[in-house]
Amino acid sequence: MSGVREFFSFPDPVNEKAVRVTAAGVALLALSAVVLQRPEPLILLAYGFVARTAAGPRLSPLALFSTRVVAPRLAPPRPVPGPPKRFAQALGATVSVLTLVLYYALSWHVAAFVLAGMMVVLATLESALRICVGCMIHAWLVRKDVVQGAECAACADVSLLARSAR
Repeated sequence: MSGVREFFSFPDPVNEKAVRVTAAGVALLALSAVVLQRPEPLILLAYGFVARTAAGPRLSPLALFSTRVVAPRLAPPRPVPGPPKRFAQALGATVSVLTLVLYYALSWHVAAFVLAGMMVVLATLESALRICVGCMIHAWLVRKDVVQGAECAACADVSLLARSAR
């Protein structure tokens, strides 16, 4: 049973460079869905977010490419806490699955593509500017004692991450 638990774990810390490369891939996939007005990239996005939330990069082709091919070439790694990144992945999973529900179950295509456009913006902020809105929400929830994170100072104060990157 511990093997299953270990498989469905999230790395801590994570390499922020790999996270940013993955975010760039998410932004490109979401952008392709919006520009082409096609739902297929939304399926790939939802799978990837759910896979990364459940098991880190192990089940996500995009995250595997980021962690094993691209990030090692961007040395040195920049470790950041895993819990805020997993929380951000869970938010992405929720939104991307919602896009599928809107598109396929409700036939609200415009609403699905509006959410995909929001994913473009948020993933671009992470990729290009190191601004992780999911991490900011996680830090706020830790400070409000809604989620656990007291053992991780950076989990409760994302400004510590910005200072450590300088």
